[in-house]
Amino acid sequence: MIRAPGSMKCNLPFISHRNRQHVSLCFVVLLFAGRRSAGPVARAAAALRLVQLGAQDVMPPHEAHPAALARAVRLAVERKRLERAARKMQDSGTRLLWGTANLFSHPRYMSGAATNPDPAVRREAIDLTKRGIDAARAMGAPMMTLWLGQDGWDYAFQCDYPALWADEISGIAEVAAHDPDCMISIEYKPNEPRSYAVLPDAATTLLAIAEVGLPNLGVTIDFAHALYADEQPAFAAMLVQSRSRLLGLHLNDGYAKRDDGLMVGAVHDQATLELLRAVHRGGFDGAIYFDTFPDHGGTDPVGEARANIAVTDRLRAIARSLAGNADLAKAQAAQDAAAATRIVLAALYGA
Repeated sequence: MIRAPGSMKCNLPFISHRNRQHVSLCFVVLLFAGRRSAGPVARAAAALRLVQLGAQDVMPPHEAHPAALARAVRLAVERKRLERAARKMQDSGTRLLWGTANLFSHPRYMSGAATNPDPAVRREAIDLTKRGIDAARAMGAPMMTLWLGQDGWDYAFQCDYPALWADEISGIAEVAAHDPDCMISIEYKPNEPRSYAVLPDAATTLLAIAEVGLPNLGVTIDFAHALYADEQPAFAAMLVQSRSRLLGLHLNDGYAKRDDGLMVGAVHDQATLELLRAVHRGGFDGAIYFDTFPDHGGTDPVGEARANIAVTDRLRAIARSLAGNADLAKAQAAQDAAAATRIVLAALYGA
């Protein structure tokens, strides 16, 4: 895959009708960031490229100066890539689940996206996200996911916390208001890449959503993120489903120290089961996304995906059976941990 210098990427997850409903795939759309032409030759080459893209309608002839030309080329490239992606979706029988603007790995946003101290960069981040919403919606997606990983700080006294919070709220509000029919799901994470994130956990994210006050906002829970936010994932899900909406669920696993991205149920099978039971009771019927990293350890990605599907299928079936288990309900009412554990272990392992 080749990316133009200065370009940005947008991860777009898919769900396949031919696979099980909770399986998702992911591919990348590159958003071209045009650079100013160096001279007449470069301008002529760019103009030729513009004509080849069939984008004459993007820019009137009287605006054919370098900056306008670069913008027109970028828009044309975006349009052509969206059209190509839409055709591939149609051919493969897939549908778009959500879009994600890359506001976390591009060097431009190292000091923050919605909370960047440079107003121009902050504006660019918000506008990029809005363009991402438009692109995702044009391809049939109902939702945009926000992971504001660079919005945070690393040192005491580095930032003014009220101003940082106000910028985060303002950015989320503008993005959510851009298309009221598009759901905006905030994915929280306690840290990484920043030492501290503005939205580190479910409770803080719910505070932000309440302050913005727009009905199309909700939350994405990532299992590994919840673990090393020192949350019990099922409790976090209960908070989200009672105070907002659970719009996304990422399954994986880890050792609660970082975002390990291990296979589902590899470490915390009971906590994963409890989370699935909680979201089932709360009425969640969305797609489950496997946010795992087989490339980190050289794991076969196809084998890993099959393992994730098999484990998730089994845990979901057990979660449904436990949802109406009278003995478990009685044990929980008495807060009898020993009895509850025996029931859950029997369901898991036949003990």
